[in-house]
Amino acid sequence: MILTVTPNPSLDRTYEVPGLDRGEVLRASGERVDPGGKGVNVSRAVAAAGAATLAVLPLGGAPGALVADLLDRQGIKVAPVPVAGQTRSNIALAEPDGTLTKINAPGPELSAGEAESLLTAVGDQSAGADWIACCGSLPRGLAPSWYAELVAVAHRAGARIALDTSGPALLAALRQRPDVVKPNAEELAEAVGRSLGTLGDVVAAARELRELGAGAVLASLGADGQILVEASGTYFASAPVDAVRSDVGAGDSSLAGFLIAGGAGPEALASAVAHGAAAVQLPGSAMPTPADLAPDAVTLTARVPLDRPLAEPVVAP
Repeated sequence: MILTVTPNPSLDRTYEVPGLDRGEVLRASGERVDPGGKGVNVSRAVAAAGAATLAVLPLGGAPGALVADLLDRQGIKVAPVPVAGQTRSNIALAEPDGTLTKINAPGPELSAGEAESLLTAVGDQSAGADWIACCGSLPRGLAPSWYAELVAVAHRAGARIALDTSGPALLAALRQRPDVVKPNAEELAEAVGRSLGTLGDVVAAARELRELGAGAVLASLGADGQILVEASGTYFASAPVDAVRSDVGAGDSSLAGFLIAGGAGPEALASAVAHGAAAVQLPGSAMPTPADLAPDAVTLTARVPLDRPLAEPVVAP
């Protein structure tokens, strides 16, 4: 079973529009309402693959109740932590060429008691979890060290933990030695404080995060593919995409594919790439089912072309 933790969940509304014209009335050709947040998306992707998952998340107000109801309809078990604030609502506008404009609300501010209750809920629900996936930004009220506390809780429960966050929260959590971290190229550059122009730069940065405490680094590079750096070696995988319809939740689907396949080694990397490639070709934040996957299209190698330039080099902030 894969348990997910989403400290700042959301109710996501995605509208497909013919174009984005400021000051005009836009008529949507399609609409989706989904439970959102990176950890929630991982649970949705795990459930779409037919595997067991449990979502732990703080919920408040009418949007929070709707998030819980939508997850229940998708067959996802929810362990809600009630909070006084209202769960945030986000809006995304998707254009035909794949351009996505997002408006993300800040979400509620959690009290010290609510932050502690969330940690307690994770510990209480961890029995039987093969992996705990902790994903997304931290809401107001939670210090950057909160994820580090969560990693410690997971390890005390005997579970492996995968962490998908960035900035000070990622760096603080590394001291507690998470089993896997999943930065994208921008987050990886921020973590090591330098620009990334080639696959070799990505590998060097990932190895630096391992030196700081990460057991493995699954680096997501968009159209360039993904790199896995772990104790057993370094692997690179990519897959063709006919057309990007929406990249919302694609990274979360990728992490789900990685964990479903065991969370280690080249086979797990290939599963991650197959899930991510399938997700970007679906509308909104829809998650791929096994029928959407094309595992035979994934190219996998342990001989990473280190001098290959990234399609979009990343400049360190």
